[in-house]
Amino acid sequence: MSPKSRLYTLVKAWKNKPFQEVRDACGQPWLGLSGEALKEHQSWSQRQAISNEPIFNSQGTKLTSSLFRPLLVATDTQFLRLFMEGLDTITYWYRSGRFIPGILPLPAQHLASSNLIDALSDLILNSRLPVGLVSLGVHKLNETDSMDCCMEGLLRMRRLGVLIHALDFYGANSQIQWVKQMEPEGIHIEMGQFRADGLPSEIISLGQKFHAQIYASNITLVKDLENVMAMGAHHSYGGLMMPPVSRHQMLHINDSRIAKAIFSLHPHKNLNGDK
Repeated sequence: MSPKSRLYTLVKAWKNKPFQEVRDACGQPWLGLSGEALKEHQSWSQRQAISNEPIFNSQGTKLTSSLFRPLLVATDTQFLRLFMEGLDTITYWYRSGRFIPGILPLPAQHLASSNLIDALSDLILNSRLPVGLVSLGVHKLNETDSMDCCMEGLLRMRRLGVLIHALDFYGANSQIQWVKQMEPEGIHIEMGQFRADGLPSEIISLGQKFHAQIYASNITLVKDLENVMAMGAHHSYGGLMMPPVSRHQMLHINDSRIAKAIFSLHPHKNLNGDK
């Protein structure tokens, strides 16, 4: 092969390519990214690894949905991009043959922005996901002044078949007003608040009062699981059930083995009809 031929040049470039890529990876900036862009890329990679918190039925025998955690702390500039990532994750599961509903958190005040609701509507419609796979987890239900302004955005989401969840519910009057107006399909209650004083009677009857599914969150102790059963919650999640996982790992999850083991040692009456 002549050293001057085009084929010789191509083969030589191909042979040297792996070494060139190693040098590029070790150099600065990596892949042409600035320091700030590289930090953002690394942050994105980390979110992909542990973004999705599995949600199970009350006894941990069945995976029922997932919470996309990066949206809980998203800034205004990050929100749409992370919402797209959440939708892409649900789509990935659906196309892989798993029907795993995803809960995408959204601050309550965002519902008052018609421009944002327009953008979310376009993203949800373009995802072409079946009704029931996408839920909005509305949180920061603290101020009732803006509640009326948010109802139009909420109604537009419902028209798309999006389910509504109220996150971080602890029974404050402002939250009760929000729940009455929203009529959510799910109410998420943080279980750590009941470890010292036990379950208030109004919390036990919450699901019947608002005709909603009750989700028990932040389950990290066996005591929390006992309160879940006493409360009659329909779903549960937290570190004791299973920590957040990647979207790839989620495909292989069917139940919470830790919770199943605990309930096999401490059997409780099955309040939800789960098997």
